[in-house]
Amino acid sequence: MESALVCSTAPRTTTSSLLKKRETPLDAPFGLSFSRNYVKCWGISLSLRKTKKYKVFNCNVKVEDEACELVNGVELSIGDGVDSIDAYLCNAVKNNNGTGILLLSDIFGFEDSFTRDFAYRVACNGYNVLVPDMFRGNPWRKDESKALFEQWIGSVDKQQVVRDIFTSTKWMANEFVAAGISKKFGVIGFCFGGGVLIDILAQDKGSEFGVGISFYGTRIDLSVTSKIEVPLLLIAGDSDPLCPVNVLKEVENNVNGCKMAIFEGRGHGFAHRPQSLEDDKDAEEAFLMMRNWLHDGLISEN
Repeated sequence: MESALVCSTAPRTTTSSLLKKRETPLDAPFGLSFSRNYVKCWGISLSLRKTKKYKVFNCNVKVEDEACELVNGVELSIGDGVDSIDAYLCNAVKNNNGTGILLLSDIFGFEDSFTRDFAYRVACNGYNVLVPDMFRGNPWRKDESKALFEQWIGSVDKQQVVRDIFTSTKWMANEFVAAGISKKFGVIGFCFGGGVLIDILAQDKGSEFGVGISFYGTRIDLSVTSKIEVPLLLIAGDSDPLCPVNVLKEVENNVNGCKMAIFEGRGHGFAHRPQSLEDDKDAEEAFLMMRNWLHDGLISEN
């Protein structure tokens, strides 16, 4: 069993890509209509249920001292009828490693700019990243009164969320594995998504997913953690009341191949919503940990 990794922070004077303002805004329209032939250039034939448009953005993240290649983004409708859910897929145009990643958002949903920014950064490293709408168009709104949060979270049907995630997983299997470009998937989750990730890996038992990374998962069900059969990386801060370190330690004890990385002084959301230079520095380190975990568990193994 891996021991917990405790990470300390140091002052810094420069700002990394996470806090930099984008040169290309997330919602800047390029007016490019979706083309099945264009998508086939990176090896996947998409089965869309709706007419959508897609936009191309330039990812400014540095990857191994090389400027990141362009990343494609396309909005999807997955499934049929009442089982249909929206999702967002982004992929590296060049140097695509042919591996699928499922990204489970926090309570602000799949359209949130921080979540999509993180998806782009992962895709910049060669991955195909699918972000499903776990809340079916009803995420927590930033302008809502905090007094209403428990009522909102109580209205979220967790079993429906899990079913939708497996619908997304099935779509990935049909599209990616059938095309011969991915054997096992990775799954990443933040906050609410980081907690649901535990349930997903416990039910999957290594069938579709090869690794998991949970960032400060909330409302974790410890009773199912012993069923997880794939390497699991837990990343959190020691100043996060929503993701207590003692809970993560129990997860680590119950899961073979689990590693815990705790960042001193960091609070909830620091890795994908940095609020300071100190957060930003540790966010970069956490991203590198995640990237190595994905590579070792998915790329090296394949």
